[in-house]
Amino acid sequence: MTAPRVMEPTAADVLAAGAVLWRPGARGVEIALVHRPRYDDWSFPKGKLDADETMPFAAVREIAEETGQQARLGPVLGDVRYTVPDGAKLVRYWAAEARGGEFAPGEETDELRWVDLAHAADMLSYKHDVEVLEQFARIGPPASVIALVRHAKAGSRNQWEGEDALRPLSGSGREQAQQLDPFLRLFGPDRLVSAPPVRCRDTLVPLAGQLDLAIGDEPLFGEAAYGDDQAGALARLRELAEVPGVTVVCSQGGVVPGLVGALATGAHLPGVDPDDLPSKKGSTWLLTFGPGGEVRAADYYERPTG
Repeated sequence: MTAPRVMEPTAADVLAAGAVLWRPGARGVEIALVHRPRYDDWSFPKGKLDADETMPFAAVREIAEETGQQARLGPVLGDVRYTVPDGAKLVRYWAAEARGGEFAPGEETDELRWVDLAHAADMLSYKHDVEVLEQFARIGPPASVIALVRHAKAGSRNQWEGEDALRPLSGSGREQAQQLDPFLRLFGPDRLVSAPPVRCRDTLVPLAGQLDLAIGDEPLFGEAAYGDDQAGALARLRELAEVPGVTVVCSQGGVVPGLVGALATGAHLPGVDPDDLPSKKGSTWLLTFGPGGEVRAADYYERPTG
């Protein structure tokens, strides 16, 4: 099993997505396992991508189809690769929190069981699924999540005569903001925070409208204030990480790599080099935090579609 940071669409002949679906139980975390009558096996909900579908959307759709549960995606757990008649297959797994629903038996999955971690390891039919479960156990259910977004494309700086903070999104930037809306909703945001520039706030406007959430202001996440007080910006991000749930923060290219790098330094996150962090316009870093406020996973989504 590999722990990727960036998905390459040509990485395999067959792409699929799934999740370790979890919920709080009376005696700790419970994991959803599904029985597939065609193979007579127990596994995690998963399935192949539909046409023009990206991996995270496929994972949430497959969870709903095979378990009946609505889900909130968390960190990427890793990729499993094996060979099928159609060629090399890659299955990417996420941790995902169950948010309610009802299971209905069908042709693909005829039984759903919620079990603890130890029973899940015993029930799983394949070694690679046990390895995915072990990765979930290492990261654990998140205490909090921050989706750190770089704003969508803005109009040309050279062609804008007003204050730079008022420079709006371009046409392609507005399209990126529309794409970010359903993508970011996969993570179940509870609150939205933006740096002051209009292009940052407007990147979150479609999402705010769909979720009926206000967009909070945070000057420290803008390049101007960040340049004068990087420690203060990092402290503010850590404050947000102490709030349970999921916070979406929209910031700028001169801020995002610095914040992620500061969190990742010393954290030994697979595939993350604190000195070489991408941050394309419309991209997202999903940062998962444990109960002690330490970052446990950092996943980079290069495109606003996931």
